[in-house]
Amino acid sequence: MDISEVARRTGVPSSTLRFYEKKGLISSTRPAGERRRFAPGVLDQLALIALGQAGGLSLDEILAMLTPAGSPQVDRAVLSAKADEIDATIKRLRAMSQSLRHAAQCPAVSHAHCPTFQRLIKAAAAGRFKQSPRQRGTGPA
Repeated sequence: MDISEVARRTGVPSSTLRFYEKKGLISSTRPAGERRRFAPGVLDQLALIALGQAGGLSLDEILAMLTPAGSPQVDRAVLSAKADEIDATIKRLRAMSQSLRHAAQCPAVSHAHCPTFQRLIKAAAAGRFKQSPRQRGTGPA
């Protein structure tokens, strides 16, 4: 398949396909004077890349889990660590959601008099609702 066919079938722009190729995530053949040609297996490779990105893996983390032939060589420790990060994010977001709901529905005349709201402010000031630097730096989507 040429690059335009791969782009059409996957919805991945040609520029992204060229970037992935330059990064080593996918490969093509390019006879002199002709367009890039990709083997049908590139569709599975692109699906793996999309799955990894959806799971929050960086392109470098995904690349580290691909063999030269493009098949997956899963690093279970990396996946387990990523699952732990996702669980921590869910916990943080759930706490934030509950906090916002409380603030929105609090029956206190003033939030300054609400003990729950005051605890939330202290938790926010202590940084307990912040996303860790590792979670922010997962690379392009």
